[in-house]
Amino acid sequence: MNSSPVEPRPPAYGTPDAPRIAVRGEAHLEVDPEIARIGVTVTARGTDRRAALDDLTRRNAGALDLIKSYGEAVERLETGALSISPELTQRGRGERVRAYHGLVHITAELTDFTALGELATRLADLELTRVDGPWWALRPDSPAHRAARQQAVREAVQRAREYAEALGTTLTALVELADTGAGGAQTYGYGARSLARPAGSAADAVGGSAPMDLEPQRQDVRAEVNAQFTMAPPRL
Repeated sequence: MNSSPVEPRPPAYGTPDAPRIAVRGEAHLEVDPEIARIGVTVTARGTDRRAALDDLTRRNAGALDLIKSYGEAVERLETGALSISPELTQRGRGERVRAYHGLVHITAELTDFTALGELATRLADLELTRVDGPWWALRPDSPAHRAARQQAVREAVQRAREYAEALGTTLTALVELADTGAGGAQTYGYGARSLARPAGSAADAVGGSAPMDLEPQRQDVRAEVNAQFTMAPPRL
């Protein structure tokens, strides 16, 4: 059985006829966020299990309806943790249920930052409801990630050319280009503290609280590549 000849692989190092240059290209961009996430925790407490569950169901429906009323400004709405648990107290020889605690956690993702402050404030005005966030972020497929990667490659090429020019020669070929895995790093930051309204509080008798002004937090996008080039033999 005939087998095709295997072409010899080039050496992993340069040669006098084809010297190599190894460089690193880096990029760091600061861009505006594209989405903001808030966490909403709805709670209920009561001595009667059914009453506590009914209160939790009602408050959860109220929070969901309020968030959905913002239409396209809300890109994603998810219900996370749900728990109903008894609080026990010991009296005499046995345990008794002192109260029942209920909790539902909701996550909302918004793209309209104008509506964000108003929604967060209105949610915090709901009874026994806590709001956390926002967390600012970019989408995984954000053009900012691509821009950072391309900038890192251009910097690697430019750096290699500068080294070659310092030796009085030019680049001839790209041997290897490797992503170091640092691309697309981004920070998540808080733009507001936790907000909550206790049960039975009088939240601004006239029209509720004024919307909170939230300033989006700029996002860091980084990319890094390693590159190897061959160059024409310089005259030293």
